[in-house]
Amino acid sequence: MRVLVSGSIAYDKIMEYAGCFSDHIMPGKIHTLNLSFVAENLEEHFGGTAGNIAYGLALLEEQPLILACAGRDFERYRDWLSRVGVDLSLVKIVPEKTTTVSHIMTDNADNQIAALSIGAMAHSCEVTPDDIPTQALAIISPGNIEDMRRLPGMYREKNISFIFDPSQQIAALSGEEIKNGITGAKALISNDYELSLVLQKTGWSEEDILKYAEMIITTLGKEGSRIRTREKTIDIPCARVDAAIDPTGAGDAYRAGFIKGLIMAWPLEIVGRFASVISAYAVEVNGTQEYSLTLAEARARYAQNFSEELPA
Repeated sequence: MRVLVSGSIAYDKIMEYAGCFSDHIMPGKIHTLNLSFVAENLEEHFGGTAGNIAYGLALLEEQPLILACAGRDFERYRDWLSRVGVDLSLVKIVPEKTTTVSHIMTDNADNQIAALSIGAMAHSCEVTPDDIPTQALAIISPGNIEDMRRLPGMYREKNISFIFDPSQQIAALSGEEIKNGITGAKALISNDYELSLVLQKTGWSEEDILKYAEMIITTLGKEGSRIRTREKTIDIPCARVDAAIDPTGAGDAYRAGFIKGLIMAWPLEIVGRFASVISAYAVEVNGTQEYSLTLAEARARYAQNFSEELPA
């Protein structure tokens, strides 16, 4: 089975702020917000939602196919993803634009502020139904808005199971467009804050969402994650982390692990725990694609965390 990964391809410029953002935000002055945070370091890494998820899937011995746009400066990123086994045949190059750049600052409480220079992501990947395999599982992660509006219908038409992940693009999508992405989805995935925005914009409750999607996956930071289906709610603990260095990319690593678990047809409790294990790898490094693992190593780490072996 192929995995179709749509979303963004980006260069991440990551900074760390030594304090807490909240110490400098005055609730009564939000309407005149004017802040500057000083970081002592700046690192550039390969990133973007599609790139990050595909990277994790390739390490887990899957064959991810990216559906996205990149700019004229994509060559070194292309080489990196190609080396780990990501299929880039459907990545559209926009020669008049640079690849998207994401500026991310993280504070001591793991809160983040991000600013995006959109670049090539302003363009649709323009993938057609004839371009994609039918034996596939897809994830629609934050990227070009037109792609996020269009792909759910394409996947429904081709009977391709898909996960809808609006997260950073919730603000740009209308309530009806979010409903379109949820309708027929295998899962809606977001963090708890993003889920509250989805409920607000759609006017739906979680029960309403589960009339249209099979499950709701909610990541909860240090509290783990939650999987809710029509029948039950499953609380998933975090996997142990040797040293928490940078949370950037942990959500995308979680998604890669979750998709791997679905492909393996494991019970949802195991799928969620395995996703937590993959997420832990990402937290232990600076950057979203700086961690490395083999499937055998991930299996061993799962057994160490949860005192049971993964199914074959």
